[in-house]
Amino acid sequence: MKLPAEFVALSQKIGADPLLVQGPGGNTSIKLDGRMWIKASGTELAEANDKNIFVAVDPAKAILELEGVGDGSCRSAMIDPDGGLRPSIETTFHAMFERKFVFHFHSVATICHAIAVEGRESLADKLSGLIWVSAPYMKPGIPLTKAIRVAVSNYDVQVVVLENHGVIVVGETIDEVKDLIDEVERRLDLPVLANVGDKNVGANVQGWQEVPVVSALVQDPLMFSRATSGTYYPDHVVFLGPALPAVSPSEFAELDPATLPVPAILVEGEAVYIKSDATPAQQAMLVCVFNVLSRISNDWTLVPIGQDAEAELLNWDAEKYRQALGERDS
Repeated sequence: MKLPAEFVALSQKIGADPLLVQGPGGNTSIKLDGRMWIKASGTELAEANDKNIFVAVDPAKAILELEGVGDGSCRSAMIDPDGGLRPSIETTFHAMFERKFVFHFHSVATICHAIAVEGRESLADKLSGLIWVSAPYMKPGIPLTKAIRVAVSNYDVQVVVLENHGVIVVGETIDEVKDLIDEVERRLDLPVLANVGDKNVGANVQGWQEVPVVSALVQDPLMFSRATSGTYYPDHVVFLGPALPAVSPSEFAELDPATLPVPAILVEGEAVYIKSDATPAQQAMLVCVFNVLSRISNDWTLVPIGQDAEAELLNWDAEKYRQALGERDS
């Protein structure tokens, strides 16, 4: 089925903006004639105009997964289970909303507010006049959808801020959704506070590629502390592992990248490196860490998702599938 061009175009537009979506993150959906078309797991919104990234599901069957029908993946709700794509792991909350369009994305501006105590407190003022709610961090999928359902309750919401995750915008028309995205971004916009470093291409060093654009992660003591103290949203864990490891320059000189189980490393006071064979998704997530941490005020208190939540994501088959697709397409 040919989906409306304006839906595909807006999906592609937000997917191409690294301040809204990074790699295969985020998902969009449209409800048409009793079916819901949603971005498939592991695909990229930035390729919406060029590839078949949407899969059709029965929204009523997807909602039943909240009651224990199926395994939570919504594969039981697929219209064409042999089509080669899986629906997004967040299909259930798309189905839960009655509005025609649901756009979920990992806005850097929203994440900055959603991972900090003071940022969360400022939302009431910054989003005043919009119909919005916040939902606590939960593992994506069924647990997150249930938390959203409690937060939404009887509200006819336009915007849902997901703590330590991102944002959802819903609407009946694509223009309504576009305007809401622009409005939320405008209200939550934060300036870059840290130096962005040298934008030139970094040097290759023994299987590593230096990433100068994120060098403030090691040059700014507070950013370094925050980057190495924990992870703050799911896709960081899925694609970069828990927190970011740090070593001294002398330790880095002796380090074989093959022995490090994660793709990126901070060399304290010197540089940030990513493995030469890192996937585009991993590279995008590393830049996202900088984009988030470089905008957060020094006096804000950050709230990591915690080791238990990290372990849930690292051992989750649905996310291993999404990672595998990223490796295949790299």
